[in-house]
Amino acid sequence: MASPGPFQFGVSEFTTQPWSFEQDVETYKQLGVDAIEVCEVKLDEEQERAAEQLALVGQSGLPITSVQPKTRTLFPSRSQPEPKEPRERMARFRRTIERVSQVAPHVPCVTNTGIPPNGNIQHVFDVAAREYRALAEFAQDHGVRVALEPLNAAIMNVESAIWTLAQAMQLVEAVDRANVGICLDVWNIWQNADIPEAIKACGDRIFVVQVSDWRMPRSYEDRLVVGQGEIPLPPLLRAIHESGYRGPYTLEIFSGDVPDSLWQGDLSKVITDSRAGLEAAWREAFKA
Repeated sequence: MASPGPFQFGVSEFTTQPWSFEQDVETYKQLGVDAIEVCEVKLDEEQERAAEQLALVGQSGLPITSVQPKTRTLFPSRSQPEPKEPRERMARFRRTIERVSQVAPHVPCVTNTGIPPNGNIQHVFDVAAREYRALAEFAQDHGVRVALEPLNAAIMNVESAIWTLAQAMQLVEAVDRANVGICLDVWNIWQNADIPEAIKACGDRIFVVQVSDWRMPRSYEDRLVVGQGEIPLPPLLRAIHESGYRGPYTLEIFSGDVPDSLWQGDLSKVITDSRAGLEAAWREAFKA
């Protein structure tokens, strides 16, 4: 397949976890990043100050590719244990939608399912179909989309009840709202069976694409610079493009409690090296 041309390169604020919101915006712009994934946890608790921070993104000229709500899981998870009740958690998600819809119309807000209570995955699907349908209608009123993210089996029963792309699409289809789709993180789904076909089957329901690289995890937060791990990225990029997706490819790296944590190193280099790795994979994916 001939190259379809250059891609937009975004960066999630999770990638630069030690930096402040303001440092993220300033440095991404300096590095020539094309878009930013906003992580609500970095916004000030005070509403007026948070509005000023979001306005700063607009002033920088960085489009917001997606938003990670402060409370994004339907059920409690390891990283987000409170509150306990799904409806209260979705009420917080609605407040995030209200906050970001003023500055980023049509933006996807990312959600995960959280931990299945007593291992009851069917219960999660049943509650999710109901709660996400109501959330979708609220989001529609505010011009915002919802992107469900299947997570890697390494964090099954820790952050998620859904660990394959096909399962996530099953839930998206059950919700049956045009503004509910998929957040596709290659780190999470690259080991799924028949993954190129599963990606293409998503069609226009892929709202967000995230990239990083894989090594055998040594903690819940242990990812690599793009091109420095095991993920066979070129066929995944081809499948994503063939699905019809034309949005940004957003770098999202978690690197927590490990001896060589990327979060403790040169994060500007993490971004530039990852962009170079993604560019190399892109050339390989679409070479004549």
